[in-house]
Amino acid sequence: MFRKYKLGACLPTFGSCADRFCLSGYGKGGRTMEEMLDLASKVEGLDGLELVSNWHVNERNIRYVSKLFKDKGFEICMIVPDLWTQAKWGNGSIASSDAKIRKQAIQEIKKSIDWAAELGCGYVDIWPGQDGYDYPFQADYLDAWKRMRDAIEECAQYNKKVKVLVEYKIKEPRTHCFVSNAAKVILLLQGIKNTGCLLDVGHSLAAGENMAEAASLLAGNRMLSYLHLNDNYRMWDDDLLVCSIHVVEYLELMYWLLKLKYDGWLTLDIFPYREEKVAAARNSFEWIRYLFERIEKIGLDRIEKVIKSSDGNLVSSLIREILGGNPRLNSRR
Repeated sequence: MFRKYKLGACLPTFGSCADRFCLSGYGKGGRTMEEMLDLASKVEGLDGLELVSNWHVNERNIRYVSKLFKDKGFEICMIVPDLWTQAKWGNGSIASSDAKIRKQAIQEIKKSIDWAAELGCGYVDIWPGQDGYDYPFQADYLDAWKRMRDAIEECAQYNKKVKVLVEYKIKEPRTHCFVSNAAKVILLLQGIKNTGCLLDVGHSLAAGENMAEAASLLAGNRMLSYLHLNDNYRMWDDDLLVCSIHVVEYLELMYWLLKLKYDGWLTLDIFPYREEKVAAARNSFEWIRYLFERIEKIGLDRIEKVIKSSDGNLVSSLIREILGGNPRLNSRR
């Protein structure tokens, strides 16, 4: 089951992993694209890497990037237009009330679409992190929503060979992001062709969602297109190693990916600041492999039967059995 999926990673997984406290990074990672690709090459089964436009690929180096990835045997699984690191996006990008800024954001997305098409990459991800608000009375919610829909539709129709995805997040860098949960993505993209959702499971956790339910809701509306895998404590987007916190919820997610016949990328979006990068990626993928193998051993039909029972005790026993423990209840009092 595990190898039916393409496995990817965001390129910064193998970088120096700087934060606002240690701007130089914590080390143990590459500082150039070449160094990061060399580290990525040590992860068995890794099929592709995700790039951010202007950080990793631009109009000057695109041919070099194309050759570099081909030589290393990697696909480019996603290109993400940078709509969050420049001051001009501070009051919004595709939702900005400033028509000039909004036009620049759309141009940035279209530029990423052009690069994706040239590189044979099928997806561009819009993460509207700066599109939101920090205070009451700071946003016209109705107008902002319409501006986002109009911008996404324009970009989605630009090149039908590249699918435009939207990634939601409840907060950061704004205290409130407009596109904050799975249901809002469905509402936002209704009726807009050539679009889908990038489900970052860490964003789902931070939004208080059950990530399996979010995946099912998106798939039921034909919008589950791509996954980012990581973990956190629900309070913040920590981007921890996969299954470091929420093993049982990940187990349910893996079951539903099989049930839903999801066939897209499983891409790591982790920031192993203090950990060795290759080991962090290997560990994350081994957890996913292990969960798929355990589900396969038990069988989808058996799990579905327990789900339909709605019996919490049967569920608890099943989880223990799937994870390799004794499913029987202790009868001693």
